[in-house]
Amino acid sequence: MYIKSLVIDGFKSYCQRTEIDGFDPQFNAITGLNGSGKSNILDAICFLLGITNLSHVWAANLHDLVYKCGQAGINKATVSAVFDNMDKSQSPYGYEQFDELTITKQIVVGGRNKYLINGTNATTTRVHDLFHSVQLNVNNPHFLIMQGRITKILNMKPPEILSLLEEAASTKLYENKKETALKTIEKKGSKLREIDRVSFFLLTTLSLFIDSY
Repeated sequence: MYIKSLVIDGFKSYCQRTEIDGFDPQFNAITGLNGSGKSNILDAICFLLGITNLSHVWAANLHDLVYKCGQAGINKATVSAVFDNMDKSQSPYGYEQFDELTITKQIVVGGRNKYLINGTNATTTRVHDLFHSVQLNVNNPHFLIMQGRITKILNMKPPEILSLLEEAASTKLYENKKETALKTIEKKGSKLREIDRVSFFLLTTLSLFIDSY
């Protein structure tokens, strides 16, 4: 799953609806003059993916992400991305039937914020789980590699690099969820075995009681 096109409207320096398309499935680079809005494109993607540390997108709160903080007659910011979902082996669970997924996030000054999946309202948890299932976890500390960290990463030892890759791919996140699920299953299984034992005892007792008459 990869971004095919991006629409930014009222987000940071993009006061008017701006559509960006032509993304490559493998590699993309954003170039342009200083102040042309390059970094705000990346910020818009991070916003859509659900970044929680707003300092990474140069904001103190969500309303800072609205064009001129909502003081220029624009009171909401919307970012929408169309994801190619043709590779079903890499599709988010439960969305294999869609060849494209359109995910939208909108914030309104003084109002409610919302997510949409293919035009239908969705909870934040549902959208984040969708992204995490395809290894898109923008809140992982290694998801974004800023310029100042490149040298540090280059000097890492192999085990450290492996750990970084596992965390960046959200592998550890799902391993933890898997471990929790297995523990829950084991607890349920233990309760079922206890119910079976008690049921067997009661049935045996009842049978003996009936036979005695």
